[in-house]
Amino acid sequence: MTQKSVVITGASTGIGKACALWMDRAGWRVFAGVRKEADGAVLRAEASERLTPVLVDVTDAASIAAMAAQVSAAVGDGGLHGLVNNAGIATGGVLEFVDLDELRRVLEVNVTGQLAVTQPLIPLLRPARGRIVMMSSIAGRSATPLLGLYAASKHALEAITDSLRLELHPWGIQVSSIQPGTIATPIWGKALDFAKDVVPTYPPKALELYGPLVEALFKSLPKNDAKGIPPEAVAEAVFHALTAPTPRTRYVVGQDAKVRMWLERLPDRLRDRVMLGRIPKYGGEGDGMMG
Repeated sequence: MTQKSVVITGASTGIGKACALWMDRAGWRVFAGVRKEADGAVLRAEASERLTPVLVDVTDAASIAAMAAQVSAAVGDGGLHGLVNNAGIATGGVLEFVDLDELRRVLEVNVTGQLAVTQPLIPLLRPARGRIVMMSSIAGRSATPLLGLYAASKHALEAITDSLRLELHPWGIQVSSIQPGTIATPIWGKALDFAKDVVPTYPPKALELYGPLVEALFKSLPKNDAKGIPPEAVAEAVFHALTAPTPRTRYVVGQDAKVRMWLERLPDRLRDRVMLGRIPKYGGEGDGMMG
């Protein structure tokens, strides 16, 4: 039998690394997408000879084309059995003051980049009746204050996932979305570093109006890494999506994600009251916005 193969982007750390090592241990040939050769060497040292690091930047067309050519040459007529679009960034900000270039950046990575990687690999997935897994987030269902940019990108990714699932159905290519909640990965430290860099660029008015909300963000981000569940929990869901006879269309991972999913079933006004009750009161100039 042809050894099954899978491409996993964003495999340097966190969820992507956990998925790469999980599929490697399961006997799959893994093409682990990384942006730096050093990251590939570290990953390779923890895996079997089946794992091959491949350099790819999901925002660079030439990089994607080179990766696709490398994978095509390696898998040959047997085709590709899986694609896990995991690469992504977490970002946010106060929407009234956010730099619109930051919105463009997160959409380029989290949305455009996912489709850019998928397009040249679909012809490789057809002969193997392979599967596509999109690493979304519970933010693809539920948008919260200060994370509107990230949630917008994941909502868009959910739309692409649904369309792909229908468009690729005639060839038996299953497409699933993974929607994790809080996972213990370096992404939270990166998000905190980003917040520390961007908040000082806001005008004084921003902190007058939103100060308590921004302060709450700074306090919550370091806690996410501690309270998050291991990335292996997500890797297990990815494995199921790639191997189950009938994979789910969506996998919600983590208790907090399941709570958020329940919250989104409430009427909008009730849902808003629940969320507002969990964040500090804010609103400058005595406008009484939050009571």
